[in-house]
Amino acid sequence: MKKTILNLIVISVVSLGYSQEQPTSFSLQEAIDYALENNRQAKNAVRDIDAAKQQKWETTASGLPQLNATVNYQNFLKQQVSLLPNEFFDPFSQIRNLDEYYSELSSPTGIPEIQSGFTEVIFGTKQNVNATATLSQLIFDGSYLVGLQSAKVFLEISKNAKDKTDLEVRKGVINAYGNVLLSEESVIIYEKNIAVLQKNLDETTKIYENGLEEEESVEQLQITLSNLESSLNNAKRLRGIAYQMFNITLGIDYNTDVTLTEDLEDLAEKNISLESLTQENDVTSTVDYKIAQNDKRSKELLLKLEKSKALPQLSAYINGGYLGFGDDFSFLEKEQDWAGFSSFGFNLNLPIFSSGGRSAATQRAKINLEKSKDDLTETEQRLKLEIETARSNYKFATEDYNNKKQNLALAERIERKNQTKFFEGIGSSFELRQAQTQLYAAQQELLKAMLDVINTKAELETLTNQTTNF
Repeated sequence: MKKTILNLIVISVVSLGYSQEQPTSFSLQEAIDYALENNRQAKNAVRDIDAAKQQKWETTASGLPQLNATVNYQNFLKQQVSLLPNEFFDPFSQIRNLDEYYSELSSPTGIPEIQSGFTEVIFGTKQNVNATATLSQLIFDGSYLVGLQSAKVFLEISKNAKDKTDLEVRKGVINAYGNVLLSEESVIIYEKNIAVLQKNLDETTKIYENGLEEEESVEQLQITLSNLESSLNNAKRLRGIAYQMFNITLGIDYNTDVTLTEDLEDLAEKNISLESLTQENDVTSTVDYKIAQNDKRSKELLLKLEKSKALPQLSAYINGGYLGFGDDFSFLEKEQDWAGFSSFGFNLNLPIFSSGGRSAATQRAKINLEKSKDDLTETEQRLKLEIETARSNYKFATEDYNNKKQNLALAERIERKNQTKFFEGIGSSFELRQAQTQLYAAQQELLKAMLDVINTKAELETLTNQTTNF
């Protein structure tokens, strides 16, 4: 029976592990969707919204009825002694002896004289319990009303911060995804070029061994091959780093093996859109502008808060409780006597004079509000400039991409012609090496141009808050 239960537990755990297994193959849109749910910054932004909601209710609850109870138990290890004059006690106990008493009765006054001095007495019992419950209600407080408005603004700020984080995460995923594709394409191109160059080197070596080619031609190809192999090794290292960065951006372990299903050239073609260049430049809909607006709104509320401190505060309360006394701990017994009490009242706080402190705080809040207004204007102007710059960069990236495609086609034709001329004996090894170097540079420039199209489009969409699905 125990073995059966153990097997069921193991099966359940294994099934749960498979059900929660993270994906290892991503298109760009799948990677973005996954990161928006699992990226650590995105998750913390969601937590910030939840915290803001709790803070909003915390502020609201401070003006609702509050019920508090206290229980106080005291046990005097040594009770305090008080001194009372002897006059408070029986005069018979204060005279020196009875004979003196009778003799004093025969005095002219007929009143016996009492000896002066004090007697030690203890008031109260050794142990006591005080249990009290108090119900309070805020009736009016200007700062509370401002606090309610501030809580709403703070929640709005948290939501805007979440939108900003999502945009940045999206852009980060696109950049990381593109870098991985770039590194993969670089490795493929280097390996392809090395294979072609190795074949050329082998053929040239045979021609040189037959005495039909100079040794310099072999050495030129060897130099080029050595450079390519070094670049290939570096590209492989960069590919590993690119994958790790991609994993971190998605929010998974950085050593996880993942597969990307997109192609760099196809992705670049998808991101070429003239609509992004013709959309209106409305900065008021951007997240950065909304954040600046919220900052101005918060400064307005801070000014209202400082002004509200000059208003009176009114609250009411009602409380009640019981007191228990005894020289022994008998408070849990039925015979224990309890004395009840209760009261009701109001608390009114009237700010009268603060030596100019409240006025100074109000003026400081006004200054900060004026600064936030200028900051909002500055943000609006800066966003317009950044959007125009991003559009210019995106337009240049698309134009440069088309130019680099044409340059690569020309470089490939030039390299093929020089390779033919070299093996036919009418071209030099220097010319061939120069054509090959030009081809390799054109290949890398085209890859970079593809990545620039993707990244500049992501930057523009992040600024304008107008994202598209892939």
